[in-house]
Amino acid sequence: MEPYEKVYVDVDFLDEDPHGEIGCTTCHGGDATDPNWETAHAHVVRDPSYAKPQEACGSCHDSIATVAPKSLHYTLEPYWKVLHTRMDTSNHVTMQKVSEAFGNHCASCHSSCGQCHISRPETVEGGFVDGHFFHKRPDMETNCTACHGSRIQKEFMGKNKGLPPDVHYLKRLNCNRCHSADEMHSADGQVLSRYQADKHARCETCHPDAVSENSKLEIHQIHAQKVECQVCHSVAYKNCYGCHVGKDSKGLAYYQVDSTLMGFKIAKNPLKSKARPYDFVLVRHVPTNRHLFDYYVKDAFAHFDSLPTFKYATPHNIQLHTPQTASCNACHGNKKLFLMKGDVPASEQKANAKIIVREEDIPPKQ
Repeated sequence: MEPYEKVYVDVDFLDEDPHGEIGCTTCHGGDATDPNWETAHAHVVRDPSYAKPQEACGSCHDSIATVAPKSLHYTLEPYWKVLHTRMDTSNHVTMQKVSEAFGNHCASCHSSCGQCHISRPETVEGGFVDGHFFHKRPDMETNCTACHGSRIQKEFMGKNKGLPPDVHYLKRLNCNRCHSADEMHSADGQVLSRYQADKHARCETCHPDAVSENSKLEIHQIHAQKVECQVCHSVAYKNCYGCHVGKDSKGLAYYQVDSTLMGFKIAKNPLKSKARPYDFVLVRHVPTNRHLFDYYVKDAFAHFDSLPTFKYATPHNIQLHTPQTASCNACHGNKKLFLMKGDVPASEQKANAKIIVREEDIPPKQ
């Protein structure tokens, strides 16, 4: 975007948007009475909704501003939970170095109120979406998939070569049709995984009959509570291996991934709970590895094997008909679909031991 597009406040905003009735300094700070622009802008805050959301937004949106700073978009807490589980948290040097690495490479992947409702997120270079106008619902491509683009956007919009778009995308449904404002603002910032949050998108919200014991489809009755919906109704999705972070000769932070592969693997459920009782779910390999932060500190992950490197997955590429739905034996007895020992790198066998499917665990052919 051009510089003027990032800062422009037009007459329509002042006349039509309720936020235009509020003085600039009310949200951004600074001194409107000072004729010297340099000193007048001395204490201006570029994104007040990230610095102090309760003050910037809370006077009008108190209930949201109170909980939003505890949401996953603000805290990135699941990342920290995973890091702390794998690290020796009693080693202060390791903790300090990993915190530095996280700040350089990971911490920018957050979003404030303003970066959803008025501008693009800073991680994708910011810039106003529509002048200074505020939008109640974030734009799917400008905001949602701007950040969640590499995997979710390509799956959802059918940008992975040879794979169709998600059926919900073809029906012109946006992200917010499934991911509600309550979920986005939810104060579940302390959970290990977003799937453990109280409010999250679930297939049965719109398809209650699909998981009912009285479903019209016998196949749903048989698999209900045993198999995650995506096991049957997803297709191949991206898996990333071997992320490494560091700084180049100029001190600029970078990351590098060894490989990204399209795959489809069914595993034992790593997040089994009352809410997600399934025996079999899809898993996606995430780019973590033992040497992720070696540039900053060697052997940071003393307890690397405490968590799987294949993560519970819900790909955004839902189809009514998939290779798995062609027949019972498309899955039953089909070893290629299951995460078996030979599919897991030798260095990650122990970490994934609890979710690897043994040959005797695979449902037999019908």
